[in-house]
Amino acid sequence: MGQNPTTNWRHFDFWLLGAVALLVIFGIPMIRSAIAGNIASAGADQNQLIFAVIGFVAVLVTASIDYHLWASISRGLYIGTAVVLAGLYLVGDALFGSARWFSVGPILIQPSEIAKIVLILVLADFFTRYQNRMDEPQWILRSLLMTMGIVVWVLLQPNLSTVILMLVLWFSLLWAAGLRIKHLLIFGGGGLITAAASFPLLVRFEIIKAYQLQRITNFIFPDPNATHGEAYNIQQALISIGSGGLFGQGYGHGSQVQLRFLKVRWSDFIFSAMAQEFGFIGTVLIMLILLFVIYRILRIAHMSRDTFGALIAYGVAAMLAFQTIVNIGVNLKMLPATGLTLPFISYGGSSLLSSLIGIGLVESVILRHKTLEF
Repeated sequence: MGQNPTTNWRHFDFWLLGAVALLVIFGIPMIRSAIAGNIASAGADQNQLIFAVIGFVAVLVTASIDYHLWASISRGLYIGTAVVLAGLYLVGDALFGSARWFSVGPILIQPSEIAKIVLILVLADFFTRYQNRMDEPQWILRSLLMTMGIVVWVLLQPNLSTVILMLVLWFSLLWAAGLRIKHLLIFGGGGLITAAASFPLLVRFEIIKAYQLQRITNFIFPDPNATHGEAYNIQQALISIGSGGLFGQGYGHGSQVQLRFLKVRWSDFIFSAMAQEFGFIGTVLIMLILLFVIYRILRIAHMSRDTFGALIAYGVAAMLAFQTIVNIGVNLKMLPATGLTLPFISYGGSSLLSSLIGIGLVESVILRHKTLEF
């Protein structure tokens, strides 16, 4: 009996891929409706379709590659990602004041989105190698320093929401790798104290920008008479959700959406646009499909034949779950505005591509979850 994993396409999780496809297929016309004739965003649905096609090809290609390959080149992936992010910051700072994207014709590529996947692979490899030493503080600190090697360049863009997501990924994988609860609480508490203590310095040196502070202020002390800005956007989001009722006003007929009262409705606030047009029933169905996707990924993590594969799946599940919770929480005024997309639905080609690559990695794990028998 051999001990090498075999690629058996009969194990491919078609339920997972089908659920993801439903979300993407729903998202593209939803983006089209949300544009509502906005000239500046014309063609966003077509760009999303292009990224969707590329993304589903990436799912099949990534699934066909043995996921153990990524462990062997994790150091190169890490260094390459850090160099790209640093280069983007330095060049963008010199030419434009700041930059998050590379422009490829009419298409914008956001490296920090791909960096999320690289971070999952790098941390999964690290925690697999040192799983039996997770109780030793120096290895936990080393994993945090590795994470910060990517996070710091994303913070300088600035992209605070992605920074928070990356730190959540680190903490989630640390827990999944077997760190004891008491140690998790110690590190979690220490992290919160460090973040609170360093916040004034981050503001003073303008690493955290004025508009990010304004988002927090608007969340804590909302202005009911605001006619623009984040407070206004949240007000319109709540109006959109409330006016959708049980079954919604119908596709392309949401008043707040089509009259453009709701801003950033094709990305940050697409949940509100969806709620107005498809109502409570429609949004619950979408949330159930998202929950099903996360469940299938966690199932694959449980079925994985090794720790590395399980941690990859746990990382992807944590990424999608956190983005979903935060995006919906922002729309419901339960969290400050962040800019995180609703997975597979919000407009954002790089975000969609990174999510689909994550699905491809998870499929690669389930394809090889059994050993080759002779």
